[in-house]
Amino acid sequence: MRTVTIQEITNNIKEMCIEANHYLSKDIRAVFDKAVEKEESPLGRQILNQLEENLQIAKEDMIPICQDTGMTVVFIKVGQDVHIEGGSLTDAINQGVREGYTEEYLRKSVVEPIERINTQDNTPAVIHYEIVEGDKVDITVAPKGFGSENMSRIFMLKPADGIEGVKQSILTAVRDAGPNACPPMVIGVGIGGTFEKCASMAKHALTRDLDEESPIAYVRELEKEMLEKINRLGIGPGGLGGTVTALAINIETYPTHIAGLPVAINICCHVNRHSHRVI
Repeated sequence: MRTVTIQEITNNIKEMCIEANHYLSKDIRAVFDKAVEKEESPLGRQILNQLEENLQIAKEDMIPICQDTGMTVVFIKVGQDVHIEGGSLTDAINQGVREGYTEEYLRKSVVEPIERINTQDNTPAVIHYEIVEGDKVDITVAPKGFGSENMSRIFMLKPADGIEGVKQSILTAVRDAGPNACPPMVIGVGIGGTFEKCASMAKHALTRDLDEESPIAYVRELEKEMLEKINRLGIGPGGLGGTVTALAINIETYPTHIAGLPVAINICCHVNRHSHRVI
């Protein structure tokens, strides 16, 4: 049995909140650089160059990549041979978010849903827990801005809609999002499970490194096909036209009920912020 203290969790979450909001992850950086080369529209290339300049300034001057520093989403896998010592794991995660956002003066965007009273420290985070084998704690922190979050969709398809229904749902969500999701986008898709499971998969799909392929053959082909179709929509960088509407599309699947075919599309802007650590 390995012991991990609450303070270790808090410290790592704090650092990851700061890291994700200031630095583009390597996989996104690589895909973004390729997009600048591939964009055929002069205006589209101009916008991508401006976005690239913004990323460089954020890195050099320690300024957030985007003024919307998001609502913090945390995926945490806790090994069953780990003992968390010193208090509540949930409290430790929220304390890390609290310290990261207040000490680095990141925008606090979390409010009570109806009365809209700001919580003042960007907590609570949205936390997805998973118990796994081993003695490690695997953490992914993904701040999610709501320009793109608001454009996300769930479709409860009929089984007869099949793969073509899935394709049309993805295209509908992206087409309806248009410029509002700050393209070029990264698109996470969850297929199967239940209403809430497909949404969780779509969110998690956004955190998959873009240089990693799906282990499922038909999913790899679907990702490739849909990226090509999305980039033929003509939305382009900033929604002002072009050949790069999306940087990537990541898809996750899960078995579902014989009577349903749930599909969720979670759209993210071009920075697709996330930070990953194993402690």
